Amino acid sequence: QVQLVESGGGLVQAGGSLRLSCAASGRTFSNYSFGWFRQAPGKEREFVAAISWSGGTTYKAGSVKGRFTISRDNAKNTVYLQMNALKPEDTAIYYCAASIVGGPYDIWGQGTQVTVSS
Repeated sequence: QVQLVESGGGLVQAGGSLRLSCAASGRTFSNYSFGWFRQAPGKEREFVAAISWSGGTTYKAGSVKGRFTISRDNAKNTVYLQMNALKPEDTAIYYCAASIVGGPYDIWGQGTQVTVSS
């Protein structure tokens, strides 16, 4: 079973950048695909980006295309979300989630807060 711990959140001005990390424990990291989700106050959790088990395929929500990049380092058991050109509407708690290949996202981290000031 994989366990996930996110880090890298914080307060940044609009136009700035942050890199979130999702460190995974367990020896089967490469068997999982990963996603980043976010939840803003008063809103439902929404999909941000995902990456396949090999890292060869990525998906991103339209609202973050051209600004966010998801990547993974299987040697370090870590998934990253590079966020550039941040906007106040990106303010949310960001969650990392894992999915065994072909399955649902059923392993979640505790989340990390990202706040973008205008």
